[in-house]
Amino acid sequence: MKRSSIALIGFMATGKTTVGKALVKNLGDEYQFIETDELVIRQAGKSIPEIFAENGEDAFRQFEAEICEKVSLLEKVVISCGGGIVLNPDNIRNLRRNCYIVLLKAPIQEIYNRVVKNGKESRPIINKKDPLREIKEVLEYREPLYESAAEFTINTSNKSINSIIKAIIQFYKTS
Repeated sequence: MKRSSIALIGFMATGKTTVGKALVKNLGDEYQFIETDELVIRQAGKSIPEIFAENGEDAFRQFEAEICEKVSLLEKVVISCGGGIVLNPDNIRNLRRNCYIVLLKAPIQEIYNRVVKNGKESRPIINKKDPLREIKEVLEYREPLYESAAEFTINTSNKSINSIIKAIIQFYKTS
């Protein structure tokens, strides 16, 4: 059965939001963009750094799992998933029901440069003394999870948004 939605997975700062919004514009008016982190913020009534600080990562992951289950049932959506969505196998099972899972990748140094430019305070997972080392460690742990979840992978480094969108749409339409 053809799935009607696309879930974008990958580490932080690989372009999930930017690509997701552009993808929706290219797919047509009937498609909607959804960002799981934004829905978690709305449901929790506080920012992600606040959730981590006040309730811990486990509480954040629980919110994330609930949101993932809900959005995976929607038709014709492009979902920008939080970077840790792959940590819970149920999230991937839920997404696969109705979404093609696309992995966006970028080199560690590029991720670091993008995150530092945006301010590491907004990213609790790397708001540490040595963010580059933290990115490497977290990415090394998550990389096999991303790879096993992905049905299509694209490196966003040194590529135009248009070329990334074209590749994803080509995959989506031929799957």
